[in-house]
Amino acid sequence: MGKIAFVFPGQGSQTVGMGRDLYENYSCAKKIFDEADAALGFSITDMCFEGPEEELKKTFNTQPAILTVSIACYEVLKELGITPDIVAGHSLGEYSALVAAGSLAFGDAVRLVRKRGQFMQEAVPLGEGSMAAILGLDRQLIIDICKQVEVEHGPVQAVNFNCPGQVVIAGTADAVEKAAAALKNAGAKRAVMLPVSAPFHSTLMRPASVKLAAELDKVIVNDANIPVVANLTGKIITLGSAIKPSLVDQAANAVRWEDCVAEIVSYGAEVFVEVGPGKVLTGFTKKIAKEVLTLNVEGIDSLEKTLDYFKEVR
Repeated sequence: MGKIAFVFPGQGSQTVGMGRDLYENYSCAKKIFDEADAALGFSITDMCFEGPEEELKKTFNTQPAILTVSIACYEVLKELGITPDIVAGHSLGEYSALVAAGSLAFGDAVRLVRKRGQFMQEAVPLGEGSMAAILGLDRQLIIDICKQVEVEHGPVQAVNFNCPGQVVIAGTADAVEKAAAALKNAGAKRAVMLPVSAPFHSTLMRPASVKLAAELDKVIVNDANIPVVANLTGKIITLGSAIKPSLVDQAANAVRWEDCVAEIVSYGAEVFVEVGPGKVLTGFTKKIAKEVLTLNVEGIDSLEKTLDYFKEVR
């Protein structure tokens, strides 16, 4: 069997009730939720299970909630003997990947992403920034058009290279609107405005990066036990001394997810398991690397399907 990759989701995959069945059935999952509550000083567990959805959607709640559910799923897999050869995560999910690789302690990670969410939200006042998904256009053309729009209308960049035919742009609300219109004129199939509270991964997030750097200086970042693929470069990273600045820069730079998946495939991974809520990354993987097998674990049902596969191949 080829190598196994675990990939961890980012913001937008949250749903009220996520993780509850694992919490109720696996003590290792419950332990992660309990540890998150203790680290944060409030019950992220209650927010994951009960909502309200409006609170869960706030970025400073979403980030620790998704991290907690993702690591609870990871711990269950590990207890059942399924471990990765290589890991990556989309944006926030990179923190989950680093916990899985032994680079970040879970308690430190959950506190970091809570603050990361706060810093990102504070960087741009509500309503002044936005994001849009551009469908069906070449990535280089999107980069070039955003640069042209930026000259006249202010900051806007391609910030998520998710998969062929899907690139997300972010910047000031006006610049994103102008860029979306220009991209549609250039042949984009659709430009979909995203319901987000800030222009994540754009240069407008630089103030968040500066604050995040100060928080990262307070925690230990170990060398990774297994390869981690960094959003910033789409390349493998393992040294703790390199991981810390990569996380700082990640907040205000593009997520090169398409490149990350290509790197994982070139490493020899033939099975991708999305570990955490939702199946967004599974969808991207199918478009980037049609030859790999995709599985996911977000609760008991998906866990059982994934376990069935590994029982068959082992």
